[in-house]
Amino acid sequence: MAAEMNAAILYGKEDVRIQRLPVPEAGSGEIVVRVAAALTCGTDLKVFRRGYHERMLKPPAPFGHEMAGVVSQVGAGVTNFQEGDRVVAVNSAPCGECYFCGRQQENLCDDLIFNNGAYAEYFRIPARIVVMNTFHVPDSIPLEHAALTEPLACVLHGMDETGAQAGDQMIVIGAGPIGLMFIHTAALNGIDVIAVVKHPEQVKLARSFGACHVVQTTETGDVIASVRALTPQHRGADSVIEAVATPETWQWAVDMVRKGGVVNFFGGCPAGTQVALDTNRLHYNDLTLRASFHHRPSVCRRAFDWIASGHFQSDKFLTGSASLEELVPVFRRFLNRNNDIKIAIHPGEDMRDR
Repeated sequence: MAAEMNAAILYGKEDVRIQRLPVPEAGSGEIVVRVAAALTCGTDLKVFRRGYHERMLKPPAPFGHEMAGVVSQVGAGVTNFQEGDRVVAVNSAPCGECYFCGRQQENLCDDLIFNNGAYAEYFRIPARIVVMNTFHVPDSIPLEHAALTEPLACVLHGMDETGAQAGDQMIVIGAGPIGLMFIHTAALNGIDVIAVVKHPEQVKLARSFGACHVVQTTETGDVIASVRALTPQHRGADSVIEAVATPETWQWAVDMVRKGGVVNFFGGCPAGTQVALDTNRLHYNDLTLRASFHHRPSVCRRAFDWIASGHFQSDKFLTGSASLEELVPVFRRFLNRNNDIKIAIHPGEDMRDR
């Protein structure tokens, strides 16, 4: 009888079930990883709430995508990894051959493969991801820290698209896990950050991650005026990151940026969402509007190197841990708001400290 494991399967809206499934086997070019830590994230919460993801998965489907662990099986032809290696595998890989890959826009690859199923005891890594987006984790780096590579890569890609430099002023709208990562990353790059948050507990959090100023939306009658008042001559910031994903905050972002500035609509609104923007302001203020999606292999490597160097304060993003059986209660707590940023899910207790 084939060995079995526990794994989380998404069936629909707020319907995730822990089931017994066969342990995956490594095919040619693949590896199987015994998961030490799989992290919760805003995307997984959105998938849990909606019951699907437009690009990444449709139910019923294995769930979770931020993980790190130890190689338990190596497929034929794999030479860079062996059993017992500590690794982090990012959740996708491009083809390297299409129009977009040829223009270093691998995040838009016509054949971008996604890998889901990190909330499980074992996780199979496809050959393409093994080659492009799997990294050896030094013994000095906790595996749960290494699991932050994927979300940090998305943030670094967003920073690249924004073009912000040391000495600039940036507004970050939102203080969820990704918003806090943008605040921390910008601050580490010498950028003066104004954080726009909603909840009282997020004020202290934003400051702890490097925000110079924080505007709490529920404590001001005019959010845009309050934010612009913190910029020289009230002119607005050099760049604005929108990390909430609502039409209102998309509009705020455009109204908060200076003439000639850059807006990055990082937060993805639900399909079919429409946003009304002032065309006169866009045109005569020479604004650049960008939207960044996902990441590229070169940025994933840079994100991993940031984490491995200790430059990035990984431990501050991990605010708790739980077993695989506690996954659904963890997401229900997130739906009801709490002070957690990311929870490390440990599918196997004996892997917790690897």
